[in-house]
Amino acid sequence: MDRNSLIGIVLIVAILFGYTWYTTPSAEEQARIQRTQDSLAALELEQRAREVEQQAAAQPAAPAPATLSATDTLSALDSALADSVRNTLLAKRFGTFHPAATGTDKEVVIENGKLQVAIRTHGARPTMIRLKDYQTYRKTPMLLADPDSGLYEFRFFQGNLDLSTRDLYFTAQPIGTDAVVLKAPTTDPNSHLEITYRLDSASNFLHVKAAFVGAGAAVDMRSLFFRWELLGLHNEKHLETERQKCGVYFKYFSDDRDYLSESKEDQLDLVGRTNWVAFKQDFFTVALVSDEGFAGSGSEISIVPQANTTHTKRYGAKLFFEKDRGASPEVAMRVYLGPNHYGTLKETGIAQFDKIMDLGWGIFGWLNKWLVIPIFNWLDGWGWSYGIIILVLTIVIKVLLMPLTWKNFVSSAKMRLLKPELDEINAKYKPDDALKKQQAQMDLYRKAGVNPANGCVPLLIQMPVLYAMFRFFPASIELRQQPFLWADDLSSYDSILDLPFTIPMYGDHISLFTLLMSASTIVYSLINQQQMPQQQGMPSMKLMIWLFPIMMLFFLNNFSAGLSYYYLLANVISILQMTLFKHLFVNEDKLRAELVKNMKTPKKKSRWQQRLEELQKQQQQARRK
Repeated sequence: MDRNSLIGIVLIVAILFGYTWYTTPSAEEQARIQRTQDSLAALELEQRAREVEQQAAAQPAAPAPATLSATDTLSALDSALADSVRNTLLAKRFGTFHPAATGTDKEVVIENGKLQVAIRTHGARPTMIRLKDYQTYRKTPMLLADPDSGLYEFRFFQGNLDLSTRDLYFTAQPIGTDAVVLKAPTTDPNSHLEITYRLDSASNFLHVKAAFVGAGAAVDMRSLFFRWELLGLHNEKHLETERQKCGVYFKYFSDDRDYLSESKEDQLDLVGRTNWVAFKQDFFTVALVSDEGFAGSGSEISIVPQANTTHTKRYGAKLFFEKDRGASPEVAMRVYLGPNHYGTLKETGIAQFDKIMDLGWGIFGWLNKWLVIPIFNWLDGWGWSYGIIILVLTIVIKVLLMPLTWKNFVSSAKMRLLKPELDEINAKYKPDDALKKQQAQMDLYRKAGVNPANGCVPLLIQMPVLYAMFRFFPASIELRQQPFLWADDLSSYDSILDLPFTIPMYGDHISLFTLLMSASTIVYSLINQQQMPQQQGMPSMKLMIWLFPIMMLFFLNNFSAGLSYYYLLANVISILQMTLFKHLFVNEDKLRAELVKNMKTPKKKSRWQQRLEELQKQQQQARRK
């Protein structure tokens, strides 16, 4: 920077300071200005005081002081001025809805035979949802969400104003005991926002309708959306198991039911027209259902696991409605507030609503829906305790599977009775002649009329039943809080000893049903091993006899006592079946004579055996080359 520029900057600064000093009023002038302002303020206050006195004189006579003191006058004027400023600000913030920006917060309760819902007039929001027919494990009222927690609002634009029902005060007009109409006024007496809540007379549905009466033209219905965030409460015996089964389920009109992650925080932007969104807890659900559909553009759902011991997860949904700008200025939806009971969910008639219950995919779910649940419901009608019902259910299923069990037992017996011939084959061929040994074994089976696959297929068929039960019992609300023997709740774990410490992957208690189930599994495996043909080179089978029950002991210790009880009964019945088959129904001497006779008159090779032999020959030739 050159000297001329520096001099110019200094001159400009000096001129600014000089002008500021020259134009600043002196102390006398400032005092004179202040006196003028005080006089004007006094005149204004005097004028407002006369107006207040005139208004008071116009009111009906009431006991009051003969004169108004100066302090009271100033207080009244300050209050009037504050009200005027506040009304101006509210009108700027809420537009025509500014009369609803202030009011009185009250609580209105509606109910039917199943539900009791408390609704606050500030925000027109449900604060308490109670299921009358249920209690928590701690014998407290069954609430579907933490009361007055989270966020509940209808949000919309009026011009350039972003408005939410959570900021508005409504007046409530009950209709009987099961419905209420809430109205938020506007500056126009013929215009208001109306939200109606109505419970079905005998179901678990709450009908919700929001309508802009006389104000629809000023509201952009495409901007309207509904947001609900709620905190699920810890209501069951075991928090971690309960939390694992909490999730957000949803269904697009054009697709199958889907869900967010059940093990971690998750969020999803909906991309299609959505029929329903469900906040699923362990045994209960809050679901939002729209017959017209929630719009795919802008709608989103979320779930966040909670780290405290009071709540399970935070559920969230932001849902736009399928509405055009010129459409009717109202939206409606149904809210399901009820149990995760298969029959109840199915009776709603909502597409795939019963899939809120995870009964297993594919054949496992099919077995539960068409075999297990019908039998269970039929037995439930007899009025027995659920421990007896599970016993009878196990017997019925075992009887239905008995033909497969019999076929598996006979096939295993035949394979075991061929042990002398199999030992000769093992002694004849060296270990490096595995292919020739396998060919000789298959030839022996063909001659004896034994199909090795007959012992495996029945077991494979029974596996879906075992897994179906694994899904059925933990999901059955019928078992919730039902005691049996030492178990106080068949839907959760039983405990005969609470430990003062926690064993990793096991827990802080000892479940006797799980312990007995693991012990019975070991006994069953040992007996079953005696019935199976002994094969060389398979030491891992002996290890599995002990390893699998120990793994189940750790895995099922925190699971439903009803599930462990069922597996225990299934093992005991299987042991009895094998014992009866062996000693009463299978004559091994006669069966051995039949095998020897078959070997003397060998049967023609099946196509499968022929193809297997051809494949083995090709493999042998390839090795020689």
